[in-house]
Amino acid sequence: MLNVFQDLLDETVAISQQVLDNHQPKLQIEEIGTVTYLGGGIARAVGLPSVQAEELVKFPGNRFGMAYNLDRDEVGIILLDDSEDLKAGCEVLRTGRVLDAPVGEELLGRVIDATGRPLDNQGAISTAKRLPVEREAPRIMHRAPVTIPLQTGIKVIDALIPIGRGQRELILGDRATGKTAIALDTIINQKGQNVICVYCAIGQRSSSVAKLIAELRQREALQYCIVVVAGGETTPGLQYITPFAATTMAEYFMSQGKDVLIVYDDLIQHARAYRELSLLLRRPPGREAFPGDIFYIHSRLLERATHLRPEFGGGSLTALPIVETEAQNISAYIPTNLVSITDGQIYLTPNLFHKGILPAVDVGKSVSRVGGNTQLPAYRSVAGNLRLSYSQFEELEAFSRFGTRLDEATRKSIDRGQRVREVLKQTQYQTIPVAEQIAVLLAVTHGIFDPVPLNKIALLEKTLGKAVRENFSDICQRIKTREKLREEDLKALLNISVTVRDKLIE
Repeated sequence: MLNVFQDLLDETVAISQQVLDNHQPKLQIEEIGTVTYLGGGIARAVGLPSVQAEELVKFPGNRFGMAYNLDRDEVGIILLDDSEDLKAGCEVLRTGRVLDAPVGEELLGRVIDATGRPLDNQGAISTAKRLPVEREAPRIMHRAPVTIPLQTGIKVIDALIPIGRGQRELILGDRATGKTAIALDTIINQKGQNVICVYCAIGQRSSSVAKLIAELRQREALQYCIVVVAGGETTPGLQYITPFAATTMAEYFMSQGKDVLIVYDDLIQHARAYRELSLLLRRPPGREAFPGDIFYIHSRLLERATHLRPEFGGGSLTALPIVETEAQNISAYIPTNLVSITDGQIYLTPNLFHKGILPAVDVGKSVSRVGGNTQLPAYRSVAGNLRLSYSQFEELEAFSRFGTRLDEATRKSIDRGQRVREVLKQTQYQTIPVAEQIAVLLAVTHGIFDPVPLNKIALLEKTLGKAVRENFSDICQRIKTREKLREEDLKALLNISVTVRDKLIE
């Protein structure tokens, strides 16, 4: 009898303890630090012994920062919001998660900042997924060769400096030489090409970004774009993380097997923001006061652009970083770094810009180390020797300015080179389809434009493009499907060029 009673007592005690455990509130331990210094877009705090690198921390007023320097006695924090109401002595709380960004189809057509907050007054954005801002680049064995061209619609680039999907092509030049214009035309030309575009503005004037957004909206390009903005008035911390966040948003679509184009405008502002943060966080300065790891930061960013193998999604991420040079100094620290990281560069010179030769691409100093393998076969049949002959023309033209008497062959070479230059001129927002580009380049390299005055080249080009569109839809289709131009195709294009030219001259 006593044994039965003891068993009932033990069972009752166990049930009571279980009930108490289920109803007892669990203690949640939080680390709350104290800010000891605040200013210049950074903060220092004590009392966060377990905080991790790049962890999101929270300040009063729902403001956030990112733990960056993990020193023995204090934590250096990059502020992601303004610090007007913050001061030394306020609390800072760990969140337990790394900095992340929203991803998904819901972002298309929107203007946001790096954390996903809308900037276009079109309501909140609700996405089902967020991914870390800092992510590892795809492994080498996950990458496939770059084989598909990314058509910009700009003749001088598509013919002479071609870009492939998955390539990293640097755009550099002095201030106001048309760098953003090339990137914008490239985005506009992706309409109907099944390419998603991400434009990342870093440290730009709000008026410039607003104008670009208006152009994208007017030309119906915003619907397949995401615009990620960190204006010049934002904190340097937000400017620093913005290109990484934009790349995360682009990588989501790449992992879905889609082709993505991302434009960083521009990375010199990104480097300056990082330099400012680093000096405030007491990191040792290097060349031109830039920290030594700025090269690693940019390479880590651009290495995420690639073309994936089919078994890993098969998508691609093409990067067009922009960098501003000073006084045409392409050997400065940041431009030199980015030239060595990327797969080629498009160099814009103010000398051509001031002469009205737009886009002001210096063909001699520009190169594409990968895109040539992706170029449509039709281009190779018409533009194979164009780059070399055009560079030789520029040398001959410079030599002829000395007033030396020229022989007949040299004079003809200069005359044709001038017409090639007129053909390569192109106004902004006037992107040209591939077949029309090839027809015009074929005509000018075969001397059909030689009798035409320079002031009528633009009209002849426009008329020829219209004739090709209306009469040679079959050739246009074969060019798009990467077929080589047959002998009869070349003859047909040359014949229509002669016909259009003769009517214009008459």
